Amino acid sequence: MNKLIIVILVLVSSISFAQDINKKDADGNRHGKWSKNFEGTKVLRYEGEFNHGQEVGTFKFYKNINGQSVLTATRAFNENSDLADVKFFSSTKNLISEGKMRGKTYVGKWLYYHNKSKVVMTEELYDNKGKLEGLKKTFYLSGQLAQQENFVSGIVEGESRWFSESGKILKIFNYQNGELHGPAKIYNSKGLIEMEGVYQKDRRHGIWKFYKDGKLDKEKDFTRRSKNPYKKKS
Repeated sequence: MNKLIIVILVLVSSISFAQDINKKDADGNRHGKWSKNFEGTKVLRYEGEFNHGQEVGTFKFYKNINGQSVLTATRAFNENSDLADVKFFSSTKNLISEGKMRGKTYVGKWLYYHNKSKVVMTEELYDNKGKLEGLKKTFYLSGQLAQQENFVSGIVEGESRWFSESGKILKIFNYQNGELHGPAKIYNSKGLIEMEGVYQKDRRHGIWKFYKDGKLDKEKDFTRRSKNPYKKKS
């Protein structure tokens, strides 16, 4: 008798829950708790809550992996802002990246993490149009800075630097409107200079100097129509 009562209560609860989701208000806007499955399956695709058509609280999104719902992203809405706090996850539940979004547009600071780690791999900044703006930094798993570059409206601009994991400078390049343009220097893992010169619109230009063990070894002229591009240091 007790078992029968429990079964009836479970059935009633399930029916009540089913009737309480995926509803719309008098104006036809989604209101209350909503969830959807992947088409033709019972695998959950997303779940969240609406307040007269407006997303509220935290929405969860899933992937269909072998017939199982696996959390792939969360989107937490703020009633005082049109920005949502978003997190993306791997199929093994590790955090991949996090930041803010307006609709499908990335805004502000975004962090990306090394695989299966809580260590930040990349730090980026986006403007209100979803374009990279300001410094973009990339880090080794140790946390040491690996690369630093600057963006303006989504285009790399100004000086970029690369570093070894021990902190030694490896390369210094300059960009103009997304192209290599200006002084450039390249160093070996010991921090000794290997070559230096100038780029103009993604091409080497003028005299480039090449070094061995930090000492000038030879020069090469990249000026167009140069008759003698190589000049050995005497």
